[in-house]
Amino acid sequence: MSRHGQVQAGRLGGIDVVRVIKKLAQRAGLDAANFAGHSLRAGHATSAAIAGASERSIMKQTGHRSVQMVRRYIRDGSLFRENSAGKLAL
Repeated sequence: MSRHGQVQAGRLGGIDVVRVIKKLAQRAGLDAANFAGHSLRAGHATSAAIAGASERSIMKQTGHRSVQMVRRYIRDGSLFRENSAGKLAL
């Protein structure tokens, strides 16, 4: 997609993805400075882990090379799911 919304041949570059994400974050009333292409990768890894995907399958999809890095996302994803206060319906 061009910046004018027209479909083009080829794939999006990294800067194109950043522009789309920041524009949509701003439209949603969020601070666009807090979002980038990395947000999509982190969100995918976190959501997949919550859904029960294996670390290996997440790494294959996201391109992570180390288990330690992908586990950082998984731990963040389980922060609220495994929160003891959440079990108390607070």
